[in-house]
Amino acid sequence: MGLHCASAQEVICIALHIFFIAILEDHVESSSYEACEPRNCGTDDFHLSYPFYIPGEESNLCGYPGFEITCREKKATYGSYAVKSISYNESSIELVSPRDNSCFAPRPLPWLPGNVFLEDSVSRHPKLFFFYNCTDPSFPFDTSSVNCTSNATYNASVALIPNCTFYRQGGSCRSFAEVPVQLEENISNQTIKDVDYRELMHKGFQLKWDLSTSCTGCEKSGGRCGRSQDTNFRCYCPHGTIHPRDCYSGGGKGSLRWKIGLGIGIGSLAIILLSYMIYLKRKNASLKSCLRNSTSHPQSNSDMEECNVSFEVPIFNSTELEEATNNFAASNKLGDGGFGTVYYGKIRDGREVAVKRLYEHNYRRVKQFMNEVEILTRLQHKNLVSLYGCTSRHSHELLLVYEYISNGTVADHIHGQLANSSTTLPWKIRMGIAIETATALAYLHASDTVHRDVKTNNILLDKNFGVKVADFGLSRLFPNDVSHISTAPQGTPGYVDPEYHRCYQLTEKSDVYSFGVVLIELVSSKPAVDISREREEINLADFAINKIQNFAFGKLIDPNLGFESDSEINRMTTSVAELAFLCLQQDKEMRPPMDEVLEELKAIACNENAADIFAYADEGEGVLAPSPSHYDDSQLLKNMQLTHSPVSVTQKWGSSGSSAPGVDG
Repeated sequence: MGLHCASAQEVICIALHIFFIAILEDHVESSSYEACEPRNCGTDDFHLSYPFYIPGEESNLCGYPGFEITCREKKATYGSYAVKSISYNESSIELVSPRDNSCFAPRPLPWLPGNVFLEDSVSRHPKLFFFYNCTDPSFPFDTSSVNCTSNATYNASVALIPNCTFYRQGGSCRSFAEVPVQLEENISNQTIKDVDYRELMHKGFQLKWDLSTSCTGCEKSGGRCGRSQDTNFRCYCPHGTIHPRDCYSGGGKGSLRWKIGLGIGIGSLAIILLSYMIYLKRKNASLKSCLRNSTSHPQSNSDMEECNVSFEVPIFNSTELEEATNNFAASNKLGDGGFGTVYYGKIRDGREVAVKRLYEHNYRRVKQFMNEVEILTRLQHKNLVSLYGCTSRHSHELLLVYEYISNGTVADHIHGQLANSSTTLPWKIRMGIAIETATALAYLHASDTVHRDVKTNNILLDKNFGVKVADFGLSRLFPNDVSHISTAPQGTPGYVDPEYHRCYQLTEKSDVYSFGVVLIELVSSKPAVDISREREEINLADFAINKIQNFAFGKLIDPNLGFESDSEINRMTTSVAELAFLCLQQDKEMRPPMDEVLEELKAIACNENAADIFAYADEGEGVLAPSPSHYDDSQLLKNMQLTHSPVSVTQKWGSSGSSAPGVDG
């Protein structure tokens, strides 16, 4: 009871904390009318207002995320582009590519930040492509040479590529840059030979936005446009109230009704949190009871049976499982995992099974055991391994019974005991593995579950090379509306999210990072960590980042896949490597969510232009690419410090034998 009282006090403190934060937020937003006065940058007729704002000079509530404008020396810039004009009536902005007065061929530039503009206004623009220091200057389109007298060692060519035309950089050029331009409709089919590219760059290009809520009504009512902390539109009014549309609307945020509603909402939240904490304590008490009874009284484990029944899974008799595995014979052993050994067996009804026998019988193992049972009974998907049941009440051991997957793991086939250079696993199958694994992970994330140990040893293959993701002993169920869980890092060297390892915050993006390593394994046929490789190649993620930044795909991708002989395989493997690069960003916010990774893989398989996700920068310029961290391996692999390449990259601004579950974990 004392524990529950302590929990109640904690919940009340949390609720009060949330209440005062909400009141403070209300005060901050109420004072935003004065803070959101339109700003001038350069001339009086060039004013900046919602959705644009100037970070550091005004509150970020005065603008929308992704619409940050820099005003320096009376010149407005958006990203690396100069702002030529803004039309709030037409919801459009006109941008001009910056240029070097000494050389009209721009060095590779960072793309625009964010994906905040309409897709049509992005994709419809033709682009100037500038190619730098090419060893083979032949292209499937017209190019013109660009003379840069200020730098005789800097060789550049330029081409005009129409809209909706897909182009991917080959290996003959050091780097390239894309610059959107605007053509008249009647000359849209012209090439670089027909136009003055300098004039096109000087004219710039136009982009449109649509934030669904018009600012006009708010301004006409005397208010100033802005947003709330959760990015919803807000109209800040002179008398201090905040409205969702305009100052004529009722129900402003400063009203008593809102504060009463806030109090009711926070009270309800406190009750829910209190109930959840009581549930967790009872569940942990039940686990301890299960452990105590199973270790002290192995022949009367009714409590363990109750634990199993609570998850509605079949309970197997230990005698049957011993018989099925030939008394856990060494000849039936399939492999050792992180916390259990897996054996092949055949139960009395004729089903082939894989039986996981946990190493130890302590509280931690019981929690992992119950965790895996809970997750696999809650979630059912064709690409997740099926749980048939668990130990009987008479068992003094913790046993899990799974469907038996007969065709090994992905690791076995691409760099393990089943790998063979003469019979390399074809790229078509590898692409299918990538898509099905992404499908399983997207399903887990949609179900508020993080796997936490994604790796090729935990991806099983059936006889048709269909994917079954396994081993959920380390997985975590996320409560609703929680962005992360603070927990000690666990996982496998080479796959652990560096931000998770550094900040102890587990999120769905941790799985995305691990899946990025899996993608690199699929294209390279190399294991995630191999201390027999050269020092800079020990960590596969580091090695891949370095090769991608330097366009050395030929040194990363397995030549046995047909990378050099088949143009379609070349396209797909390169695209998958680029997608993996996104997943391997050290900053989790830079990684795409799993559902977007899945859609990107499908687009690559279908040869759609959505796979064009990068433009690469020259060495030493642009945005410094976050490289995969060596934190996990520096701790787990004899404290080896791996060297990272400082090569920079610019991200393209996107358009709006036998196996069993958990053999290695």
